[in-house]
Amino acid sequence: MSIPKTVTVALTGASGLPYGLRLIDALIAAGIRVWVLYSQAAQVVAKQEMNLQLPSRPAEVQQWLYERTGAQAEQLAVFGREEWFAPVASGSNPADAMVVCPCSMGTLAAIAHGMSDNLIERAADVSIKEGRKLILVPRETPLSVIHLENMLQLARLGVVILPPSPGFYTHPASVDDMVDFVVARILDQLRIPHQLMPRWGESHKE
Repeated sequence: MSIPKTVTVALTGASGLPYGLRLIDALIAAGIRVWVLYSQAAQVVAKQEMNLQLPSRPAEVQQWLYERTGAQAEQLAVFGREEWFAPVASGSNPADAMVVCPCSMGTLAAIAHGMSDNLIERAADVSIKEGRKLILVPRETPLSVIHLENMLQLARLGVVILPPSPGFYTHPASVDDMVDFVVARILDQLRIPHQLMPRWGESHKE
């Protein structure tokens, strides 16, 4: 897989919204075009975890993300969950890769069973059928047999299941360091160069 030019990032209602927002930051900084999708539950999580009032209108979220990331013109777009004419809804114009981060168990189950009831699920379905990279970052514990079977079903289709499990061998000094560890693993899967953390065997950050 070559470095993707366009990546879809979907934010759902699982705990772990800082991972998704940091991923968007990193992708924009790397010069990648980013298409953002978010669920209504993600708005609730944003308020709970980050005291962030994520607007209901995609245009307002888009403006906020432009200001947050410093994205270049047309580098970033936000689509509503019922916006069926968005590029991600069709196999004729999909992103090169998609990341659902964080990924709720409900979203994961819907993707595993091809539900496509909203734009996030449809975009993931398109990624699978078109053979594009799809990475799910499921944040739940403990995992039930249902959760595990859904993950196994997706993994057999080539979907990357990447739980947000930060390592401690880098000696993280803050929550931000632990978030960066997970985002670095996602960027590695996308083959996008980064400097978020040292590689195994390299010196730790001072």
